Amino acid sequence: MPGPSIIEVSNLSKIYKMGEETIHAIRSVSLSIFKNEYVALMGPSGSGKSTLMNILGCLDSPSSGKYVLNGIDVSTMDDSALAEVRNKQIGFVFQTFNLLPRLSAVENVALPLVYAGIDKITRIQMAEIALGKVGLLDRMQHKPNELSGGQRQRVAIARALVNDPAIILADEPTGNLDTKTSIEIMGIFESIHDNGNTVILVTHEPDIALYAHRIVKLRDGLVESDQQNPEYIKVANPV
Repeated sequence: MPGPSIIEVSNLSKIYKMGEETIHAIRSVSLSIFKNEYVALMGPSGSGKSTLMNILGCLDSPSSGKYVLNGIDVSTMDDSALAEVRNKQIGFVFQTFNLLPRLSAVENVALPLVYAGIDKITRIQMAEIALGKVGLLDRMQHKPNELSGGQRQRVAIARALVNDPAIILADEPTGNLDTKTSIEIMGIFESIHDNGNTVILVTHEPDIALYAHRIVKLRDGLVESDQQNPEYIKVANPV
């Protein structure tokens, strides 16, 4: 295994009430993810992968079970405590980029550092370093509408990296991109993993999951399979 576990999930369940109906989104899921692993969470719509991602990302709490993140039991934390852990431990990349249109690329990347209370000069310096990691320093003053879809996703990845989080959590990161650009973006995730980060990729696309070293498949709220991927796709010269 790549290193000690960074995520330990034991008998995790999440139940939603929809009027009279009770929905079991995930059921007694147990999972270990190790430091510097590259894991894909797969499953069709309704499989529970989005619910599990929200819990792993400290965006939601389980109904029952235990979740230990980097040595911290986050299972029963309230929203404010979860937000603090989330900001320090996890960098998010979303399908829709989630960039603020009036801010430049470097200002978008620096946003998480505002919430961390870091001064402006240091924020910009750290944001420039993060943009350099995704090969976008030459576009740092451009606003989102002046960037291509691939460039916007690079900005979003830089924003996820800027806090130096333990985990990068990517939710359908190529869903709005063409094939060529998707390959470029997956190459960036590969370089992030090569630099020591733990990468968790959430996708319903089998060809995108093949970039990960381990594939966990969910169905009906349960882990259907959990296997190493010996034939993972390696991208040459990712950045």
